[in-house]
Amino acid sequence: MKWTDRREKYRAVLAGDDCVHPGSVFDPLSARVAEDLGFEVGMFAGSVASMAVLGLPDIVMLTLTEFADQAYRICRASNMPLMVDADHGYGNALNVRRTVEELENAGIAGLTIEDTELPQAFGTVGSTRLISIEEGVGKMRAALDARQDPDLVIIGRTGAPQITDIGDAVRRIKAYEAAGVDAVFISGVKTRDQLDALCEAVSLPVMLGGSGTGPADRETLGKMGVRVSLQGHYPFMAAVQATYETLKALREGTAPEDITGTASDDTMKHLTRNADFKRMMKDYMTD
Repeated sequence: MKWTDRREKYRAVLAGDDCVHPGSVFDPLSARVAEDLGFEVGMFAGSVASMAVLGLPDIVMLTLTEFADQAYRICRASNMPLMVDADHGYGNALNVRRTVEELENAGIAGLTIEDTELPQAFGTVGSTRLISIEEGVGKMRAALDARQDPDLVIIGRTGAPQITDIGDAVRRIKAYEAAGVDAVFISGVKTRDQLDALCEAVSLPVMLGGSGTGPADRETLGKMGVRVSLQGHYPFMAAVQATYETLKALREGTAPEDITGTASDDTMKHLTRNADFKRMMKDYMTD
């Protein structure tokens, strides 16, 4: 697999003038759909991974190995650059090093390391806390030191706007920029004033978390230095709902031939690369 090619494509997005919405993906077929539709970048979130791999909520029950394995399955199925949410790096700064090593080998184009205190400690249930800026910087430095391919993108992430305040968020992203990260990822931005303050604080490419209905449109975001703006993870939720409705209908007696909304045979053959395998069977398995 030529991982560097897709990392170069991802860096080209960050170096450009436009803001893109990534395609939220969760498995090989969803990645191929996103690639076929022309998404410049794919996004594999930790929350989606927890649900897709374990069927559990986003409370850091997923292990690094499970996350990296699914990321690799996605990367090998598509040539679209994949950015991933590596949560808190699955532990302290030394764990962050291991996280970068495993995800780099899985073929991803970029990863975020956040400064949220995870998993939640005893007595803190119902609240979200951040680690210190100093510890956050240590994690960013560890991530940068661990990467082998210089084209792999390391992104410093913070949710400070919704956990502490904008002043703290500014201090954090400036500290992560000074540590050498390639971009900053900010979640919880609610107003245009907040966005202005954050974008003006750093010269790095900015990424925004959320549902894509934030304080500015995509054209405006591009002019402000935002290069990637998430739109939530609706594809996975839609897939869950479609599965539920189909199984419910079958359970209640609907005949299989009366089920609607399914992918056509041609679509399934295209996404599974059926023609390629037929050709290879003919080339390798016949006289």
